[in-house]
Amino acid sequence: MKDDPRPAPPPPADARSPRPPRLDFDLNDFSAPRPAGQEPPASRPEPASAAAGAAPGARGADVPPPGAAPATKSPPVPARPSPRRPRRALRPGWWVLGAALLAGLLYLSWTQVPVRQVVVSGNTRLTAEQVRRLAGLPVGEAPFGWLYYGRWKAKGLLASPWVASAEVVRQFPDTVRIQVNERRPLARWNRPGKPPLLLAEDGTALPVGPGVTPGNVAALPVISGWGPERLTEALRLTRALSRYTVQSVTYTPSGLSAQTATGTAWGGDLETFVKYAGSIGMYPNKKIHIYPWGVSVQE
Repeated sequence: MKDDPRPAPPPPADARSPRPPRLDFDLNDFSAPRPAGQEPPASRPEPASAAAGAAPGARGADVPPPGAAPATKSPPVPARPSPRRPRRALRPGWWVLGAALLAGLLYLSWTQVPVRQVVVSGNTRLTAEQVRRLAGLPVGEAPFGWLYYGRWKAKGLLASPWVASAEVVRQFPDTVRIQVNERRPLARWNRPGKPPLLLAEDGTALPVGPGVTPGNVAALPVISGWGPERLTEALRLTRALSRYTVQSVTYTPSGLSAQTATGTAWGGDLETFVKYAGSIGMYPNKKIHIYPWGVSVQE
């Protein structure tokens, strides 16, 4: 009988023989042995970057390993603009329909709701016909369309130097009211070597027209002078002395002088002249010289 190459089974263990101690740790774990009765700590999951091969955008993916060269960031790609929709061209039929509708409204406003009455007020130098013409209204009493007239046509009123301001109001159904505020002549300006000029309070030159003749403006004070022009100061002095019936105001390089119905006054400075202008009424029929330091009265 040949020998069996398999090893002989171990002899049955005797119940009285001592058993080898039981191992409480894994043979592949080289950490220190744990005490009995203590559960092993739960294993931490690996980071998603390590498991996924450091996918872009994962946490910790932008941290380079020690000793590695820093990665360069690629420049952002500009967003491609969205294509614009082509504008639709209006069909010729819409233009024709809009023009026909506008023509119909103008025709109805001219025939069914016309303006039949124009009321002008506040005018003293200009005639009502001149105001209507400046306001862009048809001359005469012929009616015209309600939609035909607007504020854009009334701007011609301000083109006249006589008109300081104007107000145009349309009252339904057939009335237009025009309120005019005219400038008032203040003085006559005798310019050297030129014809006289009529001036308003704000210095606007007023033309001679209906209601303005040399006869009815003869009572206005006369402004004259020589040297550098001081028209603005002369007009202001004329307004300040209007209660003393100023007859003339003359300007020179040295100052201003005023001739009143009760005497004359001279001042080298306009502000001082206006400040002490009350001395004209205190010393009637006298020659007054006004200085910054006081007033001199002469017989």
